[in-house]
Amino acid sequence: MEKSSVNLRMKIPSAEDSAKALFILNPTAGVQPVNFFVSRDLDRRKNKISICKSLNKADTESFIRNNFDKHDVYIAAGGDGTVHTVASELVGTDKVLGVLPLGSGNGFAKEFGFNLNLRSLLSAIRRGESMDIDVIEINDMLCLNVAGIGLDSFVAHSFNDLKLRGFLPYIWLTMKTFLHLRPFHVKIRCGDEEIVSEELFVLTIANTRQFGNYAFIAPHALPNDGKIDLVLIRPFPKIFGPVFVFRLFTKGINKSKYVRHIRTNKEIIIQTDETRFHIDGEPFRISGEVVIRIKKEVLKVLKTSGNKFPPRSA
Repeated sequence: MEKSSVNLRMKIPSAEDSAKALFILNPTAGVQPVNFFVSRDLDRRKNKISICKSLNKADTESFIRNNFDKHDVYIAAGGDGTVHTVASELVGTDKVLGVLPLGSGNGFAKEFGFNLNLRSLLSAIRRGESMDIDVIEINDMLCLNVAGIGLDSFVAHSFNDLKLRGFLPYIWLTMKTFLHLRPFHVKIRCGDEEIVSEELFVLTIANTRQFGNYAFIAPHALPNDGKIDLVLIRPFPKIFGPVFVFRLFTKGINKSKYVRHIRTNKEIIIQTDETRFHIDGEPFRISGEVVIRIKKEVLKVLKTSGNKFPPRSA
């Protein structure tokens, strides 16, 4: 989660706060005009909801732990980094995660039907319905949405250093990174079998379908099917870049001969010299073997009217 100079503060829940929800706001997430108006809307409802503004990741974690029994629903009001931080404290508990999306990509929020309509979100909180979803464990780190190495991770590392936020700066940076993209070598073992040893442009580890902004890298992934989706994109002529972009946004990425899609519930081990990973859009440096496991139905997510995921199959 991005750092903020705003002091951490909490408003006392009122009797109307029947769902005992707490909004954890990251005041620096996403595009500031949007954040400003959302923050103002939340402040207008301060007699009906509880709000805290987070200084940073560590403060959010500490605040949730110290007030864990006071709330049933925790709303991450920020980007994917904010969502990841809040969710990490809720995994394996009976607490429910919700999202008020303020980030640049909002991949997780878009997958589960969360949007900026606060009235609709409050209605979902009052209904109190939730679904249990899987999470992916990457060397003991949590992944809710997608992680990986390659173009998207290189962009995440560069975007982290960029002062501008929003969709257009992200697109500009992606195009610039793509033009200079070079393949990396990777070995992948699934269970006891080595299934991949080749050069790639992208290796995505997916729990849900999209990076964010409706870019569907794993169109058939489900967050409650007990499986990990791997998407491998081999080096391709860069003149085909626009075709890949079109297929990405039309859920047709798997139609390319340069793309391989693997689904498994087995442990996956990745070996590569490339250390620039991302997990849920946040940049990480990871060296040595990368061990990936699925943890089934360990996180409760608030159900919205836009949540179209089917119930888990028996």
